[in-house]
Amino acid sequence: MTEPWRDPLLPASVRVADLLSRMTLEEKAGQLTGFWALSSNPGAPVAPMEDDSGEPAPGLDDIVGYGLGQLTRVYGTAPITAEAGMERLASLQRQVTGSGRFGIPAIAHEECLTGFMTFGATVFPGPLAWGASFDPVLVRRMAGAIGEGMRRVGVHQGLAPVLDVVRDYRWGRTEECIGEDPYLVGAIGTAYVQGLEGAGIVATLKHFAGYSASRGGRNMAPVASGPREFADVLVEPFVRALREGGARSVMNSYTDVDGVPVAADEHLLTGLLRDELGFGGVVVADYYSVSFLETRHGVAGSRGAAGALALTAGIDVELPTAHCYGEPLTALVRSGDVPGELVDRAAERVLLQKAELGLLDPDWEPVKPEPVDLDPPENRALSRLLAERSTVLLANDGILPLRPCRVAVSGPYADDPHAFLGCYSFPNHVALPGDPGLEIPTLGEALTDAGFTVTAEDPEVNVLVLGDRAGMFGRGTSGEGCDAETLDLPGDQA
Repeated sequence: MTEPWRDPLLPASVRVADLLSRMTLEEKAGQLTGFWALSSNPGAPVAPMEDDSGEPAPGLDDIVGYGLGQLTRVYGTAPITAEAGMERLASLQRQVTGSGRFGIPAIAHEECLTGFMTFGATVFPGPLAWGASFDPVLVRRMAGAIGEGMRRVGVHQGLAPVLDVVRDYRWGRTEECIGEDPYLVGAIGTAYVQGLEGAGIVATLKHFAGYSASRGGRNMAPVASGPREFADVLVEPFVRALREGGARSVMNSYTDVDGVPVAADEHLLTGLLRDELGFGGVVVADYYSVSFLETRHGVAGSRGAAGALALTAGIDVELPTAHCYGEPLTALVRSGDVPGELVDRAAERVLLQKAELGLLDPDWEPVKPEPVDLDPPENRALSRLLAERSTVLLANDGILPLRPCRVAVSGPYADDPHAFLGCYSFPNHVALPGDPGLEIPTLGEALTDAGFTVTAEDPEVNVLVLGDRAGMFGRGTSGEGCDAETLDLPGDQA
């Protein structure tokens, strides 16, 4: 006879209640942790303070015996082909299901802000372009195409969209944001959620809440915002995306609001998000934000204490990998310092989502490696259409439209195709020596293809290619961890 939790004909709540009744504390806690399968030499950092804990994260063999909540960026950490990624994901899932008593697969998540962030996948225009297009229907189509590619290779959850309303453009993550108006951000962000969720991928709203309002435009700096501005400007897009988009996941902000770190703020993550806004999904931690309660915010004296604060506040899953929610947290539960009901609460939310995704069904199988095209012509056409509709003409002195002629293409990004991509595009996000995984023409090459003669002698028109170079943590002039002191053009461009 099939155990009730394995029966897909029963309501998810009944299945999960039966499963929880059979699980030990450690097995429940196992569902609250992620695992990041980093290579031995992962290259330049793609998350803040990756080594901040001062000790290596446990290996998969060390934690998988109790089960696992999520697998972190199997595709988006190193340049591997889609087929190799599918083989790697299938191998990891077999290890997860073959090690625990219950054989429950992990949720696989990836970044997808400007497309599925993996080697060889289409790079779509970034969120600033979405906002400039004023076209929710087109953004919904784009997100649907992104989600379809992710679903085909076994991914369950996407860490997008970013709903931070940005008004201090010195903040490096401005390029990840849709705009400065909460109505626009809500409308466009909701369309993205609808497209991603419509493709069967769990959308993750981030970063809840206030991240973009950090003092001085500095990444992870404190937020000083009054309650009305916080509600009407910073939270409003999340309200719409939850109620109209049906997002099933939310990610916390790194910052602190009025002196309280969001990762430990029960008022925000439970009182506002769940009790007032009615969110019933899973809250996942921004990478290392649970550890930061000890190492950066200084409000916890140990990893276990940091885990207790975050769990009490309402963070259900620690990402990207297990530091605080494993043995350090269960030890506090066993000692009576942390109520076991908090572990039950979070585990129930995670398992309900796994039931929705079919991961508790007896016929679930890992993705089968097969050839797949993540950059098909229809994606390229959609990307181009969105780029065209996002273009804003500020002024025209009669030179436009530019007809084929002799042009000089100059400036620091005249021959740098990476300048056209955001920091969460795969070619810029993951350090790749010489191979971006896609054919990306320079502006000069594009003008030549359009019939122009690119020359340095006697040009009729000079095309200056100026601006920022997106990167991560100092590898660019824009992007996460690349905040600016002024809005002047970088370097000698002015």
